[in-house]
This record gives sequence, structure tokens and C-alpha cells, in this order.
Amino acid sequence: MIVAGLGAAGRTSANRVTQGTGYAEPYMRYWFLLPAAASLLSAQSELWPGARYDPAIPTPKTVHGYDFGERVSSHANIMKYMEALAAAAPARMKIVEYARSYEGRKLVSAIIGSEANIRRLPEIQTSMKRLRDPRKTDATEAGRLSANLPAVIMLSYGVHGNEISSPDAALATAYHLLAARSDALVNGVLANVVVMIDPTQNPDGRDRFVHNYEISAGPEPDGSPAAAERNEPWPAGRTNHYHFDLNRDWTALTQPETRGRIKLLLDWLPLVFVDLHEMSTDSTYYFAPEAVPYNPHLAEFQRKSLDWFGRNNAKWFDQFGFSYFTREVYDAFYPGYGASWPSYYGGIAMTYENASVRGLLAERTDETLYTFRQSVQKHFVASLATAETAAARRAELLANFYKYQQTAVEEGGREETREYILPRRGDASRTDRLALLLAEQGVEVRRATTPLRAAGVEYPAGSYAVALAQPAKRLIRNLLDPRVDMEAEFLKEQERRRKRKLQDEIYDVTAWSLPLQFNVECVGLKQAAEAAFEPLAAGTAMPGKVTGESTDTLAYLIPWGTNAAGRFLARALRTGLRVHSSDKPIVQSGRTYPPGTLIVKVKENGTGAGARVAAAAAASGADVTATSTGWVDEGGVNFGSSNVQWVRPPRIAMAWDAPIASGSAGHTRHVLERQFGYPVTPIRIRQMSTVDLRKFHVLILPEGSANSYSEALGANGLRRLKEWVSAGGVVVGLGGAVSFLSDTRTGLLAIQQENRVREGERPATPAAPQTEQRATGRNIEKQEQFDQAIQANSELPDDVAGVLVRARVDGEHWMGHGASEVNVLLSGRAIFTPIKLDKGNNVAVFEAPEKLLVSGYLWDENRRQLAFKPFVVTQREGRGWVIGFTADPNYRGYMDGLNVLFLNAVFRGPAHTRGGGSPSEEEQAHAK
Repeated sequence: MIVAGLGAAGRTSANRVTQGTGYAEPYMRYWFLLPAAASLLSAQSELWPGARYDPAIPTPKTVHGYDFGERVSSHANIMKYMEALAAAAPARMKIVEYARSYEGRKLVSAIIGSEANIRRLPEIQTSMKRLRDPRKTDATEAGRLSANLPAVIMLSYGVHGNEISSPDAALATAYHLLAARSDALVNGVLANVVVMIDPTQNPDGRDRFVHNYEISAGPEPDGSPAAAERNEPWPAGRTNHYHFDLNRDWTALTQPETRGRIKLLLDWLPLVFVDLHEMSTDSTYYFAPEAVPYNPHLAEFQRKSLDWFGRNNAKWFDQFGFSYFTREVYDAFYPGYGASWPSYYGGIAMTYENASVRGLLAERTDETLYTFRQSVQKHFVASLATAETAAARRAELLANFYKYQQTAVEEGGREETREYILPRRGDASRTDRLALLLAEQGVEVRRATTPLRAAGVEYPAGSYAVALAQPAKRLIRNLLDPRVDMEAEFLKEQERRRKRKLQDEIYDVTAWSLPLQFNVECVGLKQAAEAAFEPLAAGTAMPGKVTGESTDTLAYLIPWGTNAAGRFLARALRTGLRVHSSDKPIVQSGRTYPPGTLIVKVKENGTGAGARVAAAAAASGADVTATSTGWVDEGGVNFGSSNVQWVRPPRIAMAWDAPIASGSAGHTRHVLERQFGYPVTPIRIRQMSTVDLRKFHVLILPEGSANSYSEALGANGLRRLKEWVSAGGVVVGLGGAVSFLSDTRTGLLAIQQENRVREGERPATPAAPQTEQRATGRNIEKQEQFDQAIQANSELPDDVAGVLVRARVDGEHWMGHGASEVNVLLSGRAIFTPIKLDKGNNVAVFEAPEKLLVSGYLWDENRRQLAFKPFVVTQREGRGWVIGFTADPNYRGYMDGLNVLFLNAVFRGPAHTRGGGSPSEEEQAHAK
């Protein structure tokens, strides 16, 4: 083995923490190395050779006992050091807290600049916001402002908590900018740039990694790829508390870290945003320009400016002897990345990817050693190079920022679609949430205070209008357009690769339209709508209300089919209200309440029922109607009908821990706990064979393969699961878990996963038993015959990166109540057979081939094979239910349009069992 060098310095750091002290000591694990290599391992290196530092600025060694890259810093140590720097240089550094994680950790931005620029931070913010709007700031005024403004840039580190080098590089970058006072690069940067440093975007994931590393580490670092300290247990540190990939959340804003960061960006409008990541240990370093495909809503001058940063990064990496690559792998097509979203307010957004050590030392396959300090140095050098480029290009960056706003407004005023309307009908609560989500991202949204007319059509008051002639026009197109297309040449190449059985180069989902994900109406207009409007402010409350209340109120009706009704149900059950649900329509006074409608009877709920209903309505946004009679019009059912079911407050369990897909588990838990306010009990899957499931009414199985579930549960766990369902439990399988439920070893769902259809080919003749190790001879006379001969005898459909497809819903089945047609985010390669009528129900089925694809790029063979296959399947098992979603309805927590179907499973499923486990004492008392 040889030791990978540190470029110009030619040395490396290899230290680890002394157990229990928090201090570092040199280590010499690799005693068997050549003496020269061993000495390199124990040596310290200069991160920036030749730099001279102000002793008044504290080093990490003086603050917490170790140098840069000697230890993986915890969130607490990161905060402690940043606060020490700010205390030592208060005139040149300010710390702004912008969010708190679910686990209560602070997220901050350290703002570093010259004393003069730090004094004028409020002025800089105001001026940037004036440059953002060319409708109010003309070109002359913009030029005057730009002449005196620094370039604000943001360097963001550690969005994935186990990509460990960048947060420690953030500390080194902050120190260097404050302490290297005689450095020409630093002086040039501080004269022209205000640097915002977000040291750790994901503190919960970061500390999860640090904890797992420290409890696994020995007295000396172990670089083996098999070492426990370099292999994290489930769910690993990449994601946040609810296992969300925060680098996919930028358009959905489901997490507090993302919401705070978006607000911070809109407050400061940094001209450059860099998201610093890690990749595999055997890689080198990646920086912009990006790979194709490019998002078509990027301005051409934004793409060209990526070369400025790439060339200067290359200059410094060449000087240090660091290897790197550009224009490969990492694209910016999806607008939900950190390296994409800032582009749509006019910034330059980039991803930097560094080879990961995943500890303090890594053995690479080329037999070199790679240390944590080396990885820290690379991100540190890239950070300074980026700041230097921004300083050199300050005037052009500011000019392009203003130009971006100008061209956005101009394009919005001349393109075919001039305005989008979000009609407030159907599920108005989802429409409200979409409008507020747009406002939270800086989009100008207007709410109609009168009925709205457009193109001869009238829309209800309360509908929303989003004009395209505004600075956020390109973001609006990304978020509201039904589809964003990739370049034809790129797609042609992917089809060629697919034919050759090569992995496609599509990096992430190809569809993300928010109206489609929310399943709400969005109408594009060629002319502006007519109405009286008021601006919609981010964070505007949308409370529900009770109408028709009187002294003789008998019951309250809450129409099912909206997310607000789902929130009402969850809150009502949590607060002890007794709720029923109707499987048939209820018709009163000419109004039809759809199947699934919730009924809260006053007498059953005692004193104060009205106040509790009103509180639940206000908190949930649901519209509630009070009625003073149980009489219904013809065509409806009465409140005492056998078609009206009591909705028991379900105790919901969820399978947890390896080998389950952590994202699916976390997203599902977040949807229930945070979006609908209902608790979930996660149960580690290997405990399932001993847990008393009778205490639960619902068991959710997140994504996971048939083999992994079977192995984790074991024979005893599977037996107990089947007995529980048969006794009245509801098991809900999501995505890959359906393959487990339908597996012949499980036998809970009478469907099968399909192999790929081979159109135009004759079924393969089963091979005769071979008596010798030779194949029967055959002539291959044409290329087509050869192409067929090399195909696998059977294989799964090709993998799909992520598309939105349409499914129609059986509204007569209780599982389909509240939905008629939904959009599903489909990824992977699982396609299942429909269930036979004598076995169960195909509650939601994918549409016909010509109607199936809603948005994104779907292989044509998959499109034809997926048509008329099930999305939601139910099967009666004894007194209980088995419910399968063949695609995860809670994907990334942003498929709001599928929430009602999922809530049917977990809330209304137990109401339709013939048992449902053992009721608790509280339930028995409530029933009495």
C-alpha cells in the first residue's frame, strides 16, 4: 500500500480521538507500511501551504482539542467553534439561526465579510431585493446599486449527514477567511464578497453518523471497507430525523430544515450557491459544469457562467495535484436539488462531490490510503476557489442576476401561457396548500375575493392566480407545468443504452409537477383572469369552519375526500370524539355528501362536543356542516344505517429497522405524525415474532423485498402475522412490501409480480434435461436472430427513474372513497397482475396505455405493460384485511393527492374488519 498525497504539501494527517477525552493523538495503525509511508500517515499537513494566521482567531485545537480533519466534528462542536470565531471577530462575522431540526438542533448561517460590509448587511439585503424586481427598479438604478454591492455567496455543507468532510471543511473555510489576514486571495474575497457559510444542513443525520462511528471505533482508525466504524447501521446518517433526503425536498418543503433554508435564501438572494457533497471512496472530485440533461428553464448565461467556477477550481486543483472530473453523472435537471433550486431566483447553483472516507481512514481499491483530513482539504480548497471566482466576477454576477429577472418578466409576458389559475374546488385544502407552498418559495400568488372569470369560464371566489410576468417565472414553469422535457439527443442515447442493457444516465425523477402530485386542477391561460384580487402571503392560515350550528344540532357532517377531512378525523380521534363514517351517500336538503363522509353525533359525544368539533375544524381546515335532523332525502342513507361504520381510534404499528427501506418508513411516519397529527408505533421488524400484535389494529409494511421481509420475520413471525390479520387486523403493504405479501411463502395477497413482456417473440421452449455439458446446435443467420438469442429467458421490466402515471379508482369500494382518479409517482420495475374477483378487489387500476403517462419519461414497453394493472389491491383474510399499494403513496412525503387513499387504509380499514384486534379498556369504556 502507498499513501495518497496531499498535492503541494505532500503530507497527510492521520489522527484519532483518545477514548473518553475528546482529544486527538497520532495513530500508527499501519505499522507494516514502508517507513516513509508510515511517517506520512502520522504527519500534519498545511491545508493551505504557506498561509500565516492571526493568533487572535482561535483554532479548533484551542476550542475543542483537535485540529481540522483530526476528528469528525459533532454538531455541538461545529456550533461551539463557529460561536468562538464570531466572538473573536464580531466585526467580521455574524451568525444567523434559520431553523431548528425535529431533534431540536440549530441550523445557522455564518456571515463573513469585511468590517465595512458587515456593518451594511441590512443595506445589502435591501439592495438585492430591489435588484430582484425590474418592474420597480429600472436598469439605471440597477447599475447604480450593483456598482456598490458585494457579491453574496452561500456555501452549504453536509446536507447528507454521513457525507462528513464538508462540515469540517466549513470550519476550515471560516477560519481561513478570518485569520489569513495577509493572504491576497482572502483580501480580494472580503473586498468583493460576503460569504455565507451553512456548516451543516442536516444536523440530525450528522450526529447520527458521529454517534455510530464513535461507538464502533477502536483505539486506532480502521480503513478496511468491512470495518464496523465505516459501515453504518440502519437508517444511516444520510437523511434527517424522518429519513428524508433533504437534497430532494427543495420544491416540496416538507421538512423544517428546508423551509428555513428557503426563507434564508429569499432573505439574502445569494448570487452563488454551492452544495458540497460526497460520493464513493474510490472517486476523485466533481465540480461544475454539470452533466446533461439541463433543465430547459435555466437561462443560457447561467449555464455559461458555470465555466467560470469550473476553470478556477481546476486551476487550484491542478496546483494541489488533486484529480477531478466535470460534465459527468451529476445533472441539474430536477429543480428539487440544492444545486438547482437557487437557480430559479437567479443565482448560480452548483454541486461539488468529494470522495468519502466515511471515517478517519479509508483503504481504496487501488491500494492507497485516503484520510479524512485529505477529504476536508479538497472541499476547503474548492470553497476558497469558488469565493475567489465570485470576487473576480462580482460585476458580471450582479449584472446577470438583474438580467435574469428582466428576461423572466419579459418571457412571462409574451409566452403562450400568461397565467395559471388554481381553482378552489374539489379538494380546496390541497389547493390552498399548493398556493401557500408557491408563496413560501417567493412566487407572487393572488387570491380572488370575487368569482373569477377567464376564457369564458367562471371559477369560485378564493381561487388563485399566478401571473407568469414576474421574476419567479422560471420557477413557476418548473413547478406548475404538467411536464418538463429532457433533450431529444439525451433521450435517444438512453434508449440506445437500454437496448444494450447498459445502465441509463437518468439521475433522478423525470416528473415533479406540483398540481399533478397534489391532484388538483391547474389551468393555463393565454390572457389574465378577471376578478378582484388580494396578495397571498406565505404562512397565511386557512382555518376551517362550522356552518349551520344551532341549539338543536343533532350531528356534524364532514364530507370525505379532502386532506382537511383527514386531518379533522385524526384530530377528532386524538381528542376523544366518537366518529362514524358512511359507506353510502348522505343526502340532506338537496346536498349530497359523498361516501366516506364523517358523522359526529352530539349525544354520543356529550357536553362540549360542539366546541371540540369547532376546534378540530379550525385546526384542520375542514368545512363542517351541522344538522338538526337524521332524516335524509331519497337516495341517501340515515345515520343509523348498517352502511354507517364506527371509526375506531386505531393503534397503528409500522415495521421498522433493517432491512426495510428507511426512506419509505420515515416518509410514511412523517405523513401520519406530522402532516395529519396521528401517532405511529414503530416496531423493529426482528421483534415481530415476539410482539403481541393484538394490541394494534393496523400494521404498515414499508418498502422492502420479499426475501428481506421473509428472512427478518422468520417462520414464527410470519405465522403470527397471518394469525393477527385473520383475527381482524389490517396489514398495509407499500411498494416492494407487496412482493412480500404476494409471495407464495406468505400467501396473503393473490397477485404476482410480472416478468417483462416480450412482444412478437414465441414463448421459449423449456430446455430438455442435459445429459452432457453441451447445447443443442443452431444456425444464426441474421442480426435479428442474434439479438434475440442473447436475451435472457425471463427478466423483470426495465427500471423506471420516476414518472407520474394515472390510475382510476373504484369509488364504490370503501377503500376508494374520496377519490376517482389519482396520479401516482412510479419508479422501479415492479408490475403486478390484477387480483381475481373471487379473491379481492382492484380498487385502483392504472389507466389504458394511451392515457397512462401524465408526466416524465417512461419506456414504451413499460407503458404498455403497466396499463390496467393494479395500484391498490384489497383482499379479505379471515376477519381482517390485506391492502397493497404497488407503488409507495407516501413517496418523499410530497404525493398529497394520494393521502386520502392511504388514510382510507389506516383509519377506515379497521372500521371494516370483523374484529380488528382486542379493543383497549378506553375503547370499551367509550363504547359503554
